[in-house]
Amino acid sequence: MNQSTDPQKTGMAAAPLPTARAILDRMAARLSCRDFDGSPIPRDELLAMLADATEAPSSCNQQHWHFVVVDDPAQLARAADLAGGNPHFRSCAALVYLCFQKGWTHDNFSVVQGVAAAGYHLMLSAHLRGWQSIWNAGTGDPDKVRALLDLPPTFDNQGAIAIGRARPDAPGRKPPRRPLSSVVSFQTFARPAETVYPARPAAAYPYHAMSRASNPFAEWDPTRWTPAQLADYRAWSVWAKSPLAGVYTSRRQGEATERELDLIRPLPPAAQVAEILPWGGTSTVTLAQRLPGDARLTVVEAHRNNLDFIADRLPREGIARPVDMALMAGARLPFADGALDLVVIPQSLEHMADPAAMLAEVRRVLKPAGQMVLSLRNRASRYGAEWARGESRGQVPLQGPFTPLRPKALAALLQDRFVVEDLHGIGLSAGGDAEVLTAGPLRFRRRLLALRARPV
Repeated sequence: MNQSTDPQKTGMAAAPLPTARAILDRMAARLSCRDFDGSPIPRDELLAMLADATEAPSSCNQQHWHFVVVDDPAQLARAADLAGGNPHFRSCAALVYLCFQKGWTHDNFSVVQGVAAAGYHLMLSAHLRGWQSIWNAGTGDPDKVRALLDLPPTFDNQGAIAIGRARPDAPGRKPPRRPLSSVVSFQTFARPAETVYPARPAAAYPYHAMSRASNPFAEWDPTRWTPAQLADYRAWSVWAKSPLAGVYTSRRQGEATERELDLIRPLPPAAQVAEILPWGGTSTVTLAQRLPGDARLTVVEAHRNNLDFIADRLPREGIARPVDMALMAGARLPFADGALDLVVIPQSLEHMADPAAMLAEVRRVLKPAGQMVLSLRNRASRYGAEWARGESRGQVPLQGPFTPLRPKALAALLQDRFVVEDLHGIGLSAGGDAEVLTAGPLRFRRRLLALRARPV
């Protein structure tokens, strides 16, 4: 053993390897919990976890962190209301807001890095003590969170960690990790091409210029992505939540999924049905509930992660029927020619690198009397205008990049492949309602276009 690694000469005590491995394995078993049972946590145990958190490293040992602990039920309820999509704020035992002092040593966001290190140390302490936790970057409107916590102007909040006891039936699958070979390189940068996502051309890409609401480098046009890049992006972000019932439901979508599926005409006995690229399975739940009992549903995705997530979610949504899971091979659907009675494309055509190729594939796998039910976001609607003004200028969403299509562009994609039997416009406002217009030119101004078509 050389001098630099000899624990006796460096003053460092080396734990026996089996002990170190056991500790590391237990740490690696930590997973995020979004389904707490509401039981309280003793204050002294919580303080012990926070003491552990302060053992984390910080830039120049400044320790400019501050932890605001919310464990009062009424205050937790207010925090949950602010966070919107985080109902686990209400049911956790304690919510620890990670705050930092502004105006000190911000080179490379060093203060933020220190708070993040302390946050992870806190989660490991909770995990090793038998509690569950989850790190949340989204805590709600910053000004309202500031008012909730009575933060002074020289401090800011960068997230919160919820700690508590998991329900007995809470999801126990840890989201998958990327292969080490795709995130590690030696001496110089090297990374698989599908894991390097497109960005808009720029002279430089300063990370301080990027935010959720404003990211001038985000490439929203899916035709500038390869199918492999799209599959990779969507595959990992689907685990942004646990596969609990009701996840990824959309306030903008409202009841629109039901109205889209109203277009399905009666199916033959033992119908073969495929749903294409449903990402997290929200539309899969509704479709599975609507199909006849003897129909066979196959969910088709571009990556195994999406299929695993949906397979975990469906039983939690009360779906007892068998559902097959199948991967696309590139842009090719995994079915024989003329095998399917129904193909459903639930607002995913606008996410595809080559929507024309996908429609050609759908045409190939449908039976002559088969039907395609397709829905998409409408660029010619009020929502489309708001998307162009605001949403499209921020970060690419978790489901991947998309560009709402105009009715004329949709008609061009369908031409020579399908005959449209029925077309509805759904949703008058930019989000939330599901009012249906079944005829007339004004339906082409609705938020969503939904249609049923048969092969030519």
